[in-house]
Amino acid sequence: MFNLKDLKIVKSLKNVKPRLKWLMFSQMQDYKINSNYIDMICNDKEKPQNADSETLEAMVRETLIKEFSPSIQNSASYELLVDAVLHNLKKKQLEALDE
Repeated sequence: MFNLKDLKIVKSLKNVKPRLKWLMFSQMQDYKINSNYIDMICNDKEKPQNADSETLEAMVRETLIKEFSPSIQNSASYELLVDAVLHNLKKKQLEALDE
């Protein structure tokens, strides 16, 4: 997932002095030599493509069960409620990215 904190960091990097930028760049070059950098950029074959979405859905389901009761899983509208909550969360995330 993409955090808003990342955007604030990126915006604050515009005000960094050139010497500090060079030090950060040189440290990043040392890191790029390592295979961890390649693993960070490339998708892991063992990790499914939609793992973030599945994790979010599991968190929503767990929260709904905690907020209401375990019997909510047996209701007819449980799946619709989960879908609606996921839709609202993703919509808010997209709106935050647009700003």
